[in-house]
Amino acid sequence: MLVRFGKFLVVVALVAMLGAHWALLQTVAWTTMLANNLQCCSFHNAVVKTFDGKHPCPLCRAIAAGQKSEQKKEFAAQMQKLEFLPAKENFVLVAPTRFQLLPQTNTFAESLIQKPLTPPPRGFFV
Repeated sequence: MLVRFGKFLVVVALVAMLGAHWALLQTVAWTTMLANNLQCCSFHNAVVKTFDGKHPCPLCRAIAAGQKSEQKKEFAAQMQKLEFLPAKENFVLVAPTRFQLLPQTNTFAESLIQKPLTPPPRGFFV
């Protein structure tokens, strides 16, 4: 029971972190608007009136305001000044005094030359 509750809390935290709660609320708002519009209009007109964006319900307005305030907070948190340590002005790469090029060897090809091990006798496993 406790493990199930923990998993449920993790799912709720992920949904809230990803912003899916706004999509869920928007779906509820659209469904409610469509149901209300179907009472007074035809199906086509109700769908158009619901999704055109010109006739938002109070819940749609609240969702839009919540999304805007959440985006402003995230943007303010991301705007941080990066400070770097002062570096020396004369940065020079120096070549090594002794350089030796090593010969290339193909270890994979050399391992294929060796003979495979002999298998054990079959009578041993029976």
